[in-house]
Amino acid sequence: MKHEEPHDRPFEKFSPEYEMKLKGTAEFLEAPQSRRYNLRFAIRVFWEMLKGLRALHFAGPCITVFGSARFNENHPYYKKAYEFGKAISEMGGTVMTGGGPGIMEAANRGAFENGGRSVGCNIVLAHEQEPNPYMHRWVMIRYFFVRKVLLLKYSYGFVVMPGGFGTMDELFETCTLIQTGTIRNFPVVVYGTEYHEPLRRFFEKMMAEKTINESDLQLVLFTDDVQEGMEHIRKYLRENYYQKPVKPLPWLFERRNNKKK
Repeated sequence: MKHEEPHDRPFEKFSPEYEMKLKGTAEFLEAPQSRRYNLRFAIRVFWEMLKGLRALHFAGPCITVFGSARFNENHPYYKKAYEFGKAISEMGGTVMTGGGPGIMEAANRGAFENGGRSVGCNIVLAHEQEPNPYMHRWVMIRYFFVRKVLLLKYSYGFVVMPGGFGTMDELFETCTLIQTGTIRNFPVVVYGTEYHEPLRRFFEKMMAEKTINESDLQLVLFTDDVQEGMEHIRKYLRENYYQKPVKPLPWLFERRNNKKK
């Protein structure tokens, strides 16, 4: 029988008095931290959430457009995202994006250059995420999970363009919230049937295996037509929503404007 050294059984003596610590790192998600660190982190999260809520409170009814930050303005997907931005503004909605380049820039630009409202909820990253110049207002967020809450909170529908892990993350989380009834009557347009064909087959596989129901995808539309996608969004907005005026509160130093932040 093989003899096991103590270091081969790292959890053998694990108890509440001991913690596993990664060497050379102090990041919150990578290891347990001190109680003081956790308190500071919770305060920072609260501040980031409050900052986002105040910045976007008067953004208006938003349709959020997701997609890759890596497509330039000559790419066909960029041009289609621009069309979605323009169509959303013509419908009277505000275009919200992650505030970066690529698809996000295209959608913001489509609204910005055609008289619509354009806002962004950007993320602090080492690359890719410089704010694009086609937003009337934006907010920089430090934490992904805070940003995801804000993008969903102020949205009445999503347009999902071709993208990578981040785009798929938003799509699957939204589908989960729809499936669990956390959000209702929330239309999702997935643009680019060729690009998303493997994803569509995966959804069909999950339905065949009964891990999801057909009704879970009722609000999800795969399309190659911008106008079809917009009509899908309009249908659910007409049937389920009405506009409720929101007035600024002077004692909170609030004001309704479109200036950059």
